[in-house]
Amino acid sequence: MTYRMIFNQTAYFGRGAIEQLVPELRSKGLSKALLITDAILLETGTAKKITDLLDAADFPYEVFSDVQPNPPVDNVKKGVEKFKECGADVLIGLGGGSPQDTAKAVGIIAANPEFGDVVSLEGVADTKNPSIPIIGIPTTAGTASETTINYVITDTDNQRKFVCVDPHDIPVLAIVDPDLTDSMPKGLKAATGLDALTHAIEGYITKGAWELSDSVHLTAIKMIAANLEKSVNGDNDAGEKMAYASYIAGIGYSNVGLGLVHGMAHPLGGRYGAPHGVANGILLAPVMRYNAEYTGEKYRDIAAAFGVDGAYDMPLDEAREAACDAVAKLTVAVGVPTTISAVGVGEDGVDDLADDAFADVCTPGNPREATRDDIRDIYASLL
Repeated sequence: MTYRMIFNQTAYFGRGAIEQLVPELRSKGLSKALLITDAILLETGTAKKITDLLDAADFPYEVFSDVQPNPPVDNVKKGVEKFKECGADVLIGLGGGSPQDTAKAVGIIAANPEFGDVVSLEGVADTKNPSIPIIGIPTTAGTASETTINYVITDTDNQRKFVCVDPHDIPVLAIVDPDLTDSMPKGLKAATGLDALTHAIEGYITKGAWELSDSVHLTAIKMIAANLEKSVNGDNDAGEKMAYASYIAGIGYSNVGLGLVHGMAHPLGGRYGAPHGVANGILLAPVMRYNAEYTGEKYRDIAAAFGVDGAYDMPLDEAREAACDAVAKLTVAVGVPTTISAVGVGEDGVDDLADDAFADVCTPGNPREATRDDIRDIYASLL
């Protein structure tokens, strides 16, 4: 068996880390940036923290802020046109998953124009050229787009989200500065934190997992279990740990894949606009229960990471149940719903969701092979 691990060329971590942005741009010989972000980050002044640095250094840039949540195909096409018009040679993806995923799609298409329809990037696309250089700067602690080879785009014509997996899209530089994540609203901290936890747990039990990926995923699980609720309740030190935990989980799952939680979460976003982290939070504990008997001893580690006493001494079935219970308890504690009806799904929507999830690129990584009927049953149980 051969394993592949791909990381950023360079990454900076810590409060004030964005001060490294301009020196890195200069050292790489880059001359003009297109900052890809969203309107909220412009309004709140978060984007200004980046543009102030560029202005002070007299580094040329333009801004594309028309990024939509769960970015649709047309959004990406507009970003590509903006890139072509402005003459930039580097992209800065500032935000959560939506701006960073948009930056990845723009960078890939700019370097591989034959994929200009966007939808042909689904799955493992046969791109020939590395992306235009991308710098990933997260403002949430969940997606880890700044260090992954994955991005997700929405095909609005068919009400579906699709995953793109491409080593050519990984940012050349990641800057994880917790000063940029402190101001997240409580609900966003909860949702993105559960996204990070889902990455860590699914990456830990996925079919492609191995010793190196296990080590980073288990570290991330421990950090999230200890810090997510505190972060949601306003503890900035815990928020800093969440920013790092998100990145740590990202370098693992990007290389070994995910599973059924993500496979089922994507249709909730594509068809109902459910925030990705919320969808993952609804599904994580129930899918963990579905997978339990196919995970060997790993749920003992998850239970212990959550502080369950005697996790390595109790019978295996009890340890597995304890791990699932701990995740379910955390989901409730941070205020994320536990039913799909909470994001607008009715009984008549379950079949379409099941079809989409069964076909999703993440689903085959699940440790238990899921049938379409299995998936439908899980959705139905969460109405």
